[in-house]
Amino acid sequence: MSSPQASSSSSRNGVCLSLQDVSISYGSKEAVRGVYMDIPRGQVTAFIGPSGCGKSTVLRALNRMNDLIDGCSIKGRVIFDEQDLYARHVDPVEVRRRIGMVFQKPNPFPKSIYENIAFGARVNGYKGDMDELVERSLRKAALWDETKDKLKESGYALSGGQQQRLCIARTIAIEPEVILMDEPCSALDPISTLKIEEMMHELKKNYTIVIVTHNMQQAVRVSDYTGFFNVSQRSDRESKVGSLVEFAETEQIFNAPKEQATQDYVTGRFG
Repeated sequence: MSSPQASSSSSRNGVCLSLQDVSISYGSKEAVRGVYMDIPRGQVTAFIGPSGCGKSTVLRALNRMNDLIDGCSIKGRVIFDEQDLYARHVDPVEVRRRIGMVFQKPNPFPKSIYENIAFGARVNGYKGDMDELVERSLRKAALWDETKDKLKESGYALSGGQQQRLCIARTIAIEPEVILMDEPCSALDPISTLKIEEMMHELKKNYTIVIVTHNMQQAVRVSDYTGFFNVSQRSDRESKVGSLVEFAETEQIFNAPKEQATQDYVTGRFG
């Protein structure tokens, strides 16, 4: 099978992140092999696939979070703003400021709601009106109306869904260009999930979003593009490796995929 290049890879807004023959290993074990993908700017891109196929590993490679895992190494290139993010002179801290991340479980700081937003901005040298930044970030995360009278209360006092939106607001406050989300709704109830999905539709007006999700209905609801990853047996038969099978507009992936494996997965034949 040829490399699954993005069909219509440069959307009308152009390419935001380009993965060029990316392979990622943990120690001597290759986890993902040979990923080619152009992630379009100003859109929501979803990564789907069975457990162990490498979708979260690839997501973390987009802002060098894998650097924090001992023994993790990458081959290939990840291009953002015409720079290879893994070039020797690139500062990974700056990469993570411009490409923010929201994790699977809400992880607010043990601080007030206000300080959860202000802390990262302060560390990054924000010199503007902090009150205005906090309000703007909470509004973008659809949380202002629920928190405006309790900004001095602990972030832990919020419900799980509110905590996740607080973490999204915290990410927004450092003014990234891209927001990565690693299964952001997996620990949430359906109502909280719906609020985050609605918020994502608003956020894509200003940000490029990449989301890993196990929920295929969610991928259909929120994403413009979808990458389907699968896992296959290595030649040694003793281990498995993930790869990108197909990347295209979400409508095509779910209604007219080119690869049989994609068809089998989205129709529930395996996974």
